[in-house]
Amino acid sequence: MGQYNAPLRDMHFVLHELLQVESELKQLPAHAEVDADIINQVLEEGGKFTSEVLFPLNHVGDREGCKLDKTTHVVTTPTGFKEAYKQYVEAGWAALSCDPEYGGQGLPLVLNNSFYEMLNSSNQAWTMYPGLSHGAYECLHEHGTPEQKNLYLPKLVSGEWTGTMCLTEPHCGTDLGMLRTKAEPQADGSYKITGGKIFISAGEHDMAENIVHLVLARLPDAPNGTKGISLFIVPKFLPNADGSLGARNGVTCGAIEEKMGIHGNSTAQINLDGALGWMIGQPNKGLNAMFVMMNAARLGVGMQSLGLTEVAYQNALAYAKDRIQSRSLTGPKAPDKQADPIIVHPDVRRMLLTAKAYAEGARAFCSYVALAIDKELHHPDEEVRKDAADEVALLTPIIKAFITDNAWTATSESMQVLGGHGFIAEWGMEQYVRDARINMIYEGTNTIQSLDLLGRKILSDNGAKLRKFGAKVQAFVEENGTDEAMSEFITPLADLGEKVTKLTMEIGMKAFQNQDEVGAAAVPYLRVCGHLVYSYFFARMAKIALEKQNSGDNFYTSKLATARFYFARLQPETAMLIRQARSGSKNLMELDAELF
Repeated sequence: MGQYNAPLRDMHFVLHELLQVESELKQLPAHAEVDADIINQVLEEGGKFTSEVLFPLNHVGDREGCKLDKTTHVVTTPTGFKEAYKQYVEAGWAALSCDPEYGGQGLPLVLNNSFYEMLNSSNQAWTMYPGLSHGAYECLHEHGTPEQKNLYLPKLVSGEWTGTMCLTEPHCGTDLGMLRTKAEPQADGSYKITGGKIFISAGEHDMAENIVHLVLARLPDAPNGTKGISLFIVPKFLPNADGSLGARNGVTCGAIEEKMGIHGNSTAQINLDGALGWMIGQPNKGLNAMFVMMNAARLGVGMQSLGLTEVAYQNALAYAKDRIQSRSLTGPKAPDKQADPIIVHPDVRRMLLTAKAYAEGARAFCSYVALAIDKELHHPDEEVRKDAADEVALLTPIIKAFITDNAWTATSESMQVLGGHGFIAEWGMEQYVRDARINMIYEGTNTIQSLDLLGRKILSDNGAKLRKFGAKVQAFVEENGTDEAMSEFITPLADLGEKVTKLTMEIGMKAFQNQDEVGAAAVPYLRVCGHLVYSYFFARMAKIALEKQNSGDNFYTSKLATARFYFARLQPETAMLIRQARSGSKNLMELDAELF
């Protein structure tokens, strides 16, 4: 059923050589004591847990799925899931980056982020249970009352309870302004919540004793649209003041969705029948509070796709080195065998390098953003916190959309390496393709992310956030522009930076006349920005590899070759994307709907 080994060497490279996290964390009082030894030890233990405990359950979860007893509304997770979660909780993994005030270990998010890559590589469906809990923790940590925090956070931090976010309803997906779930105020300050939610990941299961649902609903006098949405805590079991469990609440699972992938996660239809809930934050401001969880989830979805890209690549590579088929075009490479290993063939290498480059680019990118979040939360300088927050806001939609698009390509290419065996379930590769497909859809489709990037994050502030990131790119270009050895990386990076600036201005001018121009350009525009980000990180990684290529460590030789492949084979996609983005809205909108 394949293999998974945590890519510790590349993680160490990204964290210690590229990002120099130890020195960065010393500037943050909350993490000043975290050194390279602590980081490496956590990653090593995380690699053991994910490869030895979770990975063997991945295929089991896909084959078995979750089972609902419609009489009792009890959901049973696949064989081994509950026991693995017990090990996860007992080892303290749930508390890794949480606030020590509520029982957390207080380690930086950039470290937790790397651990979550491992979790997702080994078993994405399982990882969604604790992953959603972490989002609920973050939302309550920022917006909950002291009483709510003291009651719920210790249980979420320990992993004794899990969390969900209940947004979508049958008639509204992205357009949450249409939601109908009602919240009736009660005399004691609670609310009775009534309605139905769909597509609720980890919505019901047997892995933890309680589930804390964060539910969007409307008050009786709420204004229409998104300005009339409030957020409520709706626990599966009503907790007593001391944290013990009381009566079952009026929230149940009506059905489990039948899905293309992530079968091991219980994607539930949730029925709320006068369920007791308590408001988080202010009335009619629920969407603002929920965005803390939604943004965390968007970063998490990017990590899901990085994880799938990595594990698919590992298994495709192992197969390509072992499988013999045909001879090399330049003559036999394994004359003692009937045929050569397929890794000798140029197009097999293209597929492998595509997955490898997309994994390594995503790892650098995600770790960079996680470190920026640590700065946003903990840096003593307010200006640094503000700059970090702006950068995170700009890059979050790119993480979600660009990495998930790339994972769909990478897992498909990795499956292709296996030929017919890739299409057969017993090899495990086709599951990665199926699991990867949802990541482009949920937590805001990739089109929504593209509209968010171009409309809200760039055009709304006249490109201020983009210019801040562009200044970093330009500084790197100027610093290394005279280094002849770096020219193959610096030249295309600088060229793309200039093109992004011009493209942004052009779309902005068109949008003044017709807002459809934003919708028409947004998706290719995001991919262009994604390539600008990857170009920046691959150029930085190439600089380190050039400096150390004669060290005797073949890792740097491999890193340099991957960077060269990226710039030669993947980054040129931007030429097509820019032409698409510039082509305007007319070719999309002029055909009457009845003529489709």
